[in-house]
Amino acid sequence: MVSEMKNGSGRRFAHALLVLIVFFGLATVCYGLQQLPVIETVGVGEPAGLSTGGITIVQLSDLHVTGRADVWRLRYALRLIERTDPDLIVLTGDFVRGSAAGIDLALPVLRTLEAPLGVYAVLGNHDLWSDREAVARGLAEAGIDLLVNRGLAIEQGEARFYLAGLDDAWSGRPDLDAATAGNTGHLPVVVLLHEPDLGQEILRSGRAWLLLSGHSHGGQVRLPGIGAIILPEHGREYDQGLYGVGEGWLYVNRGIGMEGRSAPRVRFCTAPEATVLELTAKALRACARRR
Repeated sequence: MVSEMKNGSGRRFAHALLVLIVFFGLATVCYGLQQLPVIETVGVGEPAGLSTGGITIVQLSDLHVTGRADVWRLRYALRLIERTDPDLIVLTGDFVRGSAAGIDLALPVLRTLEAPLGVYAVLGNHDLWSDREAVARGLAEAGIDLLVNRGLAIEQGEARFYLAGLDDAWSGRPDLDAATAGNTGHLPVVVLLHEPDLGQEILRSGRAWLLLSGHSHGGQVRLPGIGAIILPEHGREYDQGLYGVGEGWLYVNRGIGMEGRSAPRVRFCTAPEATVLELTAKALRACARRR
């Protein structure tokens, strides 16, 4: 009798242990999959009476490169975007975190970025807090055109718009007047600015049609039915995805890397992303929120 009870207890223990192993194994796999970048495809409607001709823009943001894992994640994202055949690539800041040494680690991968209409970038708060000059030199070595309060006309066939890049709005000196001074043809303006909350007045004033940003990481950790647990300053009102602001549009990219100061260096329900923005006359996606 005692032996049978021991055998029964042993079987129950083994069964419970197996269940736990399977549970934690599946949880580990699910968590690992959430660290892999994904492609988010977003349709953005053309401004009234103007044509952007179906140009496709790929946006990357918040690489936060500090080590090999970050470089691997970036390389994985680039393999994804190669399949999308973008016309234009933009990067919206925070290439490093804590030290500008991360830009050197990222250089071999960043050098592979190519698009017919060019590759452009702006800086984020972490780039300025680390060493803006070092980050700028690294981007130049990678062949990426850094736009600091500067812009240019983007043209492909009959499609034309003006791309304006602003200095970081938190720690720098953004100047929209300087960035759009060359827009003598009054083309629709696409602004690159790292912090989304600090760019909303640009859209409300009608001085831009589309603003692309990052910074918030989507909170990095989101709970179903609740949303982001922690959001950074200047990224709390607009934390991820497409928003209608004024008569224009704001897209907030969740980024590739992870923060480690105001948020834990993990992701949950906020996969890293590379965004494919299709400038088209088609209706905007239903998920867009107008504010």
